[in-house]
Amino acid sequence: MGLMSLVRSKVRRMAMDSGRCRRLYVRLCQPMGSEYAEFVRRHGGLISVGDHCSILPGTKFTDPELVRLGNNVHFSECTLIGHDGSIAMLNRAYNVKLDSVGKIDIRDNVFIGYGAIILPNVTIGPNAIVASGAVVTRDVAEGDIVGGVPAKPIGRVDDLVKKLQAETDALPWAELIRRREGGFDASMEPELVRRRIKYFFSDRGGA
Repeated sequence: MGLMSLVRSKVRRMAMDSGRCRRLYVRLCQPMGSEYAEFVRRHGGLISVGDHCSILPGTKFTDPELVRLGNNVHFSECTLIGHDGSIAMLNRAYNVKLDSVGKIDIRDNVFIGYGAIILPNVTIGPNAIVASGAVVTRDVAEGDIVGGVPAKPIGRVDDLVKKLQAETDALPWAELIRRREGGFDASMEPELVRRRIKYFFSDRGGA
């Protein structure tokens, strides 16, 4: 094992055991989503984190103590906000004492896309998808796909699964996908990439 591998191993172990040096851990170890979800489970301060979750390190929880995650929840880099940041300004400007916070409760089998923002007092899912860039201001019903600002239903997950199944079956690398365990297999990735490049860029000389 090389020196850098030893350093990464020590930083990873220290971060996982103690929660310290998070930024160094993220920068140096570049954890996959499933590994970082375990870090969040141990040290993120959330109410709870279910099984088989994936959280990219760029995900922001402004009020983790108000967030609960179910099983099989997957985040691209997004933001979960549990409070209304305007309160401090309003309190001073209007000489009042206000508070505005709320829970974020994400049920089982939910995906939240890149750049999405989840606001306070929202429950999502189960079996729901939040599209990239969506701003979620109200509850997301079971099985809904929501998108836009503010987020509104734009489809159903059951229909998306059927569409993607048909599209996947027609791909030149479909048999690799059927053999793959989980969403990523390092041993298969080079062949998948090669076939995808050939398929998408054959008109430009892709090999």
